[in-house]
Amino acid sequence: MTEPTLLNTLQAVNQTASFNRWAGFEVVRAAAGEAEIRMAWREEDMGQYAGYLHAGLMGAMLDTACGYAAATVAGRVLASHFSVNCLAPAVGRGFVARGRVVKAGRKQVFASAELYAGQDSGELLLVATGNAILVPVEPQAKF
Repeated sequence: MTEPTLLNTLQAVNQTASFNRWAGFEVVRAAAGEAEIRMAWREEDMGQYAGYLHAGLMGAMLDTACGYAAATVAGRVLASHFSVNCLAPAVGRGFVARGRVVKAGRKQVFASAELYAGQDSGELLLVATGNAILVPVEPQAKF
């Protein structure tokens, strides 16, 4: 698939996921083995007790970026394992997750991602990393 087709496909898939719509995930880039998503910060419902982006949302962005990167080479995938490393408090106007495929096989796809917090200056600060193992899945049979 061409990059515009990959991007359009991931954007359409993204809109089918109610969690992604609630969070405001936006797929902004896709290429073979790569994907980038963005999310604007909402103070009223995304923070944890100290006002930083909740680690659950950090993990969701990293998992989604890994999954979309894997989907560009393997089609529909599900995560069988993922891990998150929180490196710094996630404070910013918005967040960017960049996922990439490390190795794709027939039964497993290994991917990694970085999460950046966008600052008022325009700088992106690395706040977390993640890794995922994804498995390609067949389309569900319709009953």
